[in-house]
Amino acid sequence: MLADCPEEVCEDHSLDDRISTVEEDTWTMFFDGAVNLSGSGTGAVLISPNGQHYPVAAKLMFPCTNNIAEYEACILGLQATIEMEVSKPKVFGDSTLIILQTVGKWKTRDAKLVPYHDYLEELVGKFQDVSFEYLPKIHNQFADALATLSSMLQVTEGLKVEPLKIEVLTRQAHCMTILKNPTGNPGIMTS
Repeated sequence: MLADCPEEVCEDHSLDDRISTVEEDTWTMFFDGAVNLSGSGTGAVLISPNGQHYPVAAKLMFPCTNNIAEYEACILGLQATIEMEVSKPKVFGDSTLIILQTVGKWKTRDAKLVPYHDYLEELVGKFQDVSFEYLPKIHNQFADALATLSSMLQVTEGLKVEPLKIEVLTRQAHCMTILKNPTGNPGIMTS
């Protein structure tokens, strides 16, 4: 069983099995919300069938709870998915509340969350097929990082940053310098 995973969410097969069973024409979406002393933000990442990542994030400029930030993140990701004309997304999030309310295992009782749940259901109706699955926060790091980043930034309205490029570096930057031999003597090199 997965750590921090409610019994009604977890299944006998592993997380890797659930994520790797995504069909060829199915996109995946990961979402997360963040509320901290610096503010609130959302993050979602859409992953195409060929592995291309499309991150989206938003700074929330209104007071909200963590559950509202989670709903905002899921909605942001679904809206981006609709804009990209994806018909069959598989949605993953680390919010037990959002996942279980969306799949109908829990009722939405908090009056502040009812409009979010209703709007999310409206968005769900725009897809040919969509599924929602819980996954532990440790497996939701990209969306979590986007949400945390957007919550902490002090941004002005209308700011748009794209694209977000993240590279994997296997060498230290200084290792890429070309060594010069000013004297022509072997063994005396300077950078």
